[in-house]
Amino acid sequence: MEQRSFNRLGRTVGAVGLGAWQLGADWGTVSEADAMAVLAAAVDSGVTFLDTADVYGDGRSEQLIGRFLRSRPDAGLTVATKMGRRVEQRPEAYTLANFRQWTDRSRANLGMDTLDLVQLHCPPTAVFSSDEVFDGLDTLVAEKAIAGYGVSVETCDQALTAIARPGVASVQIILNAVRHKPLERVLPAAAAAGVGIIARVPLASGLLSGRYDEHTEFAADDHRNFNRTGAAFDVGETFSGVDFAQGLAAVRRLAPLVDADRTMAQFALRWVLDQPGVTVVIPGARDADQARRNAAAADLSSLSDDQLAAVRETYDELIRPQVHDRW
Repeated sequence: MEQRSFNRLGRTVGAVGLGAWQLGADWGTVSEADAMAVLAAAVDSGVTFLDTADVYGDGRSEQLIGRFLRSRPDAGLTVATKMGRRVEQRPEAYTLANFRQWTDRSRANLGMDTLDLVQLHCPPTAVFSSDEVFDGLDTLVAEKAIAGYGVSVETCDQALTAIARPGVASVQIILNAVRHKPLERVLPAAAAAGVGIIARVPLASGLLSGRYDEHTEFAADDHRNFNRTGAAFDVGETFSGVDFAQGLAAVRRLAPLVDADRTMAQFALRWVLDQPGVTVVIPGARDADQARRNAAAADLSSLSDDQLAAVRETYDELIRPQVHDRW
């Protein structure tokens, strides 16, 4: 698999990683056996970057990855986790004392003395401007509790504020064929600063897989059911904030562009990989076959200029009015 660099972290990872939210909660039931099969299939397909969070299943995702790491001690993996969403979202909660407590819990869950990368998990906007917050993260690096830190953001403005911080190694942001705003300023700024870009929600919660239609039903414990209006967390995390019916219309327009050698999902992942400045894209998977197909997108040829233009036109005409100015 193509390797790309996190310059500030001093690490190289496969261009396609694995997002492990599905292995924790909020995507319907994923058994432990299926979760371990997903991890094995991804790593056997060349994935070297795993992204999780302490809040995914209240630690379940981290614990499953920890078990996998013990079974593959020489796999050469980079594990990124996130912290901060297990408490009420107030800026004053982001203290060094809490950082130590949160990272200690993740270290225990993952079985790691030093965490590879810890990201603030979409914290309140005021956190990004706090010197005390980033001094605390620097302290964790100095104490060798973490090797590096980054941020996961909801908005482009949050990302730009974080990129200006000299210690920030990475920014995780929603980027996909129906969410283009980061292309304007965030990706160029990150590239200029040597900050890695982790592209999350690359399939718009599965919308860009082409597998759904107006009759698709999601389980009661699946965020694509209970969070469509943002009842549980930022609505941008569910279908990238795109109205489901309008998203289906966009997918139907894009479907004829997909080459015979790839699936719709692989087309969408390749679009993300073709954007300058992306370090790693982190699609999730609920079964081993999905993990293999996602990883295979790294080996496919780039989209043509005509295909890229068609994606841009579809976004501009069908999606931009809904989402572009919101995040």
